[in-house]
Amino acid sequence: MAKTQLNVRVDEGTARAARERALARGVSVNRYIEELVMKDTGEAGQAFVEAAADFMKQYESVFTEEFGKESKEHEAR
Repeated sequence: MAKTQLNVRVDEGTARAARERALARGVSVNRYIEELVMKDTGEAGQAFVEAAADFMKQYESVFTEEFGKESKEHEAR
């Protein structure tokens, strides 16, 4: 994927916090900001949701067999 340069102005406290958080995560400030934006726009979350839906589809019968009985018992009470 091609990269585009984006210049932003933030106060020194925000810049310091970004540098510290990036360092703590072991990533560059650029990568840290990219991850924040991706998280905010839901791209990473959407990938997780799709993977979880595929997983549930694949194992639906197992969950129904295991928890369906218990669920029906709770409904009867």
